[in-house]
Amino acid sequence: MFSNDLPPLPTGRVWVHGALERLAQEAARSADTHLLKLDLPAFPGIDLYLKDESAHPSGSLKHRLARSLFLYALCNGRLHAGQTVVDASSGSTAISEAWFARLLGLPFIAVMPACTAPGKIRDVQALGGQCDLVENPAEVPAVAAAHAARGACFLDQFGLAERATDWRGNNNIAESILGQMAREASPEPAWIVCSAGTGGTSATIGRYLRYRRLSTRLCVAEPGGSAFVEGWRRHDRAAVASQPTLIEGIGRSRVEPGFVFEVVDQVLEVPDAASIAAAWLLEELLGRRYGGSSGTQFVACLRLAAAMQACGERGSIVSLLCDRGERYAETLFDRGWLAARGIDTAPWEARLRAVLRDGRGFDQPMP
Repeated sequence: MFSNDLPPLPTGRVWVHGALERLAQEAARSADTHLLKLDLPAFPGIDLYLKDESAHPSGSLKHRLARSLFLYALCNGRLHAGQTVVDASSGSTAISEAWFARLLGLPFIAVMPACTAPGKIRDVQALGGQCDLVENPAEVPAVAAAHAARGACFLDQFGLAERATDWRGNNNIAESILGQMAREASPEPAWIVCSAGTGGTSATIGRYLRYRRLSTRLCVAEPGGSAFVEGWRRHDRAAVASQPTLIEGIGRSRVEPGFVFEVVDQVLEVPDAASIAAAWLLEELLGRRYGGSSGTQFVACLRLAAAMQACGERGSIVSLLCDRGERYAETLFDRGWLAARGIDTAPWEARLRAVLRDGRGFDQPMP
């Protein structure tokens, strides 16, 4: 005999449904981030737009990724009520994940290099997260995996970023950019510029541009000698970085699973001193501080503008302001900290000012 009684919805599924509803409510409450237009008088006919991702509630571009990673873990049955959440992060992703863990009432552990900016560590702790600081950055993924082996849910931003993000739409960052550009003089950008941390942002933008059948090109701006640079150049997924970087969140030492080289049209290397000088300059131009990766991308934007001008091309360039610069007050925005590491930004500050003033400066050797 068959029973007509159906089993009740498992208690765990009820919690998951509630967690998903809280994430949907948060997304509905969140406005889009601002697209700022920065005038470049030295580059007539070329418009520069900067999307201010620091405006997210958790202060960075990684707010989008953290929401996607939690959704991915919940919908794949990997995250349960009361379970500790862990991830390997140099800061901004960890802060955003701590923000969402608090929203869902879950414990959170960020496994971070001990050299992470103190401001980022404090931000994770202020959100109720715990920081497991690791002296050797190369050991961070293994330590995060060890927490997972003890029962924590490993969000795994580097392994899952490009698959957790919906690149076809759902208000991903590429769709948001193009929607905001719709009424501008050049609504289809000549270039979109980003950097590669997990690789999720560049993969999302590159795929979406192809999905929409647009001619917009994608440039990845990276610290010199990063794994993305070396891997893209040789199309080699075994490539490793040829030099370290002070720019947190990008310039990975290895090729991450989310790096999709095939959707990238250009990679521009930016010295750390140039990225830091550009971050200082952005504060002067915009009245707010942004992190080092924003500076990296700003330098790449100016190089692309100069190249477009040299060949008589007009159009728009869009890039990202990735996170709040206040998190780097004790590092990138501390002259003493920079001097102790042999970083002299003065030559680059002068060079970038010259580029903004007269459109020239990238035709000379780098300082």
